[in-house]
Amino acid sequence: MSVFQRPASASVLYDAPGPKARARYRFFGVLALIGVAGLLWYVVSALADNGQFDADLWDPFQYNAVQQMIVDGLLATLEAFGLAAVFSLSLGALLASGQLSDHKPVRWACTAVVQFFRAMPLLILIVALYYAFFAKNPMWALVLGLALYNGSVQAEIIRSGVNAVPRGQGEAAYALGMRKTQVMSSILVPQAVRSMLPSMIGQLVVTLKDTSLGYIITYNELLFMGKKIATQPLNAAGFPYIPVVLVIGPIYIALCLLLTALARWIEARGRRGANRRTSSAA
Repeated sequence: MSVFQRPASASVLYDAPGPKARARYRFFGVLALIGVAGLLWYVVSALADNGQFDADLWDPFQYNAVQQMIVDGLLATLEAFGLAAVFSLSLGALLASGQLSDHKPVRWACTAVVQFFRAMPLLILIVALYYAFFAKNPMWALVLGLALYNGSVQAEIIRSGVNAVPRGQGEAAYALGMRKTQVMSSILVPQAVRSMLPSMIGQLVVTLKDTSLGYIITYNELLFMGKKIATQPLNAAGFPYIPVVLVIGPIYIALCLLLTALARWIEARGRRGANRRTSSAA
């Protein structure tokens, strides 16, 4: 082999690291691991010195009233998320349709709405809705704030997914005499769903986590209930901040993992259906 030829196993983007480089990478990896371990040890030690790992701090969770508070907070979180998810997906589909419209005023108006609510900080939007309209019913301030912000993001996801479909698909449909509504509903959107579904579900996960902002406006969601439990010295051991985090945190993680698993199941089911249709057509 010529000295000017690149070996077949070599990368075309960068040269393979030599022995010294690999040793240097291992050294920095071990150093970073030691640093992270030291930081964790410092945090755990500080919390232990403050008595946050005392067994007595777990006593409040034995009471039915505290357990009911957690259940009520979970149900309130799921209620707000369910409403926000439905409203954001509906609003996203509506705004995306407007952005893809052939009428310039409709397209410009929908684009302005999307850009405005995407740029608006979510917390400011929720607080503004709460003090302006929903001081007596904070759930709707949270739901509408989440719907407006996440609906704008979903609109961009849907618009990008539709535009990612090869142009020839739509041109062929128009050549057959189909109207734009038929092209969108029968040709473009079904193909775009497969590519944009992971992003849409990912944004729904963000919506679920953002329901925790409801504690700012005293909505009785899961985080607000956890705060109420953590700030009440129910026994002589003090405030159970760490136990509350260790209880509330995994609940949020489990909800997000369940939503992600649902998204994967829907995506796999759609892929199997598409493969069956392709094989039957062949």
